[in-house]
Amino acid sequence: MTLKGSTMKRTLVLSALAVASTLALTACGETTESGNTDATTSATSTATTTAETTETTTATTEADGEISADHNDADIMFAQMMIPHHQQAVEMSEMLLAKEGIPAQVVEFAQGVIDAQGPEIDRMNAMLEAWGQQPVTDSGGMGTMDEMGGMDHGEMGGMSGMMSQEDMTALEKAQGTEAARLYLEQMTAHHEGAVDMARDEVADGQNPHAITLAEQIINDQEAEIAQMQQMLADL
Repeated sequence: MTLKGSTMKRTLVLSALAVASTLALTACGETTESGNTDATTSATSTATTTAETTETTTATTEADGEISADHNDADIMFAQMMIPHHQQAVEMSEMLLAKEGIPAQVVEFAQGVIDAQGPEIDRMNAMLEAWGQQPVTDSGGMGTMDEMGGMDHGEMGGMSGMMSQEDMTALEKAQGTEAARLYLEQMTAHHEGAVDMARDEVADGQNPHAITLAEQIINDQEAEIAQMQQMLADL
C-alpha cells in the first residue's frame, strides 16, 4: 500500500508539472504572437500615416508652391493691370450688394465675383513680389497709376473694359432692378476686357503661374459672361 501510494503521488506531481509546463509554453506563444501582431499593426499604421502625410504635403506643395521667378515684361503688366481691374469688379459688386431690391440670382452672382477675384488679387500681388515688384494694394486700382506710366482711369477704361468714373456714379445711384440691369451690363463689358487682357498674357507671357491664372480667368469669365447674359434676359 505504501509503495502504491508513493507511486500515485509521484504520478500526480509529474502530471501537475506537465500541465504547468504546457500552460507556460502556451502563454509564451500567445505573448509572442500578440507582440508580433502589435508590432505589425504599428508598422502598418506608421507606414500608412507616413504615406498619407507625404501625399498631403505633396498636394499642398503643388497648390501653394513657390512662384517661379522666371518672368518677362508681359507678366508684370498682366498682374499690374489685372489687379486694379479685379479690384474694380469687387468694388462694383460690393456697391450692388449694399442696395435693396436686387434679384436673388444677381446678389448671388455679385458675391461670387467677390469670393473669386479677392484671392486672385492676392495671388497676383504674390507674383509681383516674387518678381521684385511692388504689390498693388489700393482699392479700385486708383493708386496704381504712377506705377503704370501715369495712365488715367479713362484711358484704362478704353483698353481693358474698366468703368469710367461716370459709369461708377451711375451704378451707385441706380436702385432695384435697374441697378441689377446696369451692374450686369457693366460687368459683362468688364469681364470682356479681362478676357482680352488674359489672352494677351497667354500669348506673350513667360511665367507659368501667371499664364495658368490667365487661362483660368478666360475660362471662368467667359462662363460668367454667358451667365450674365441669361440673367439680363430674365430681368
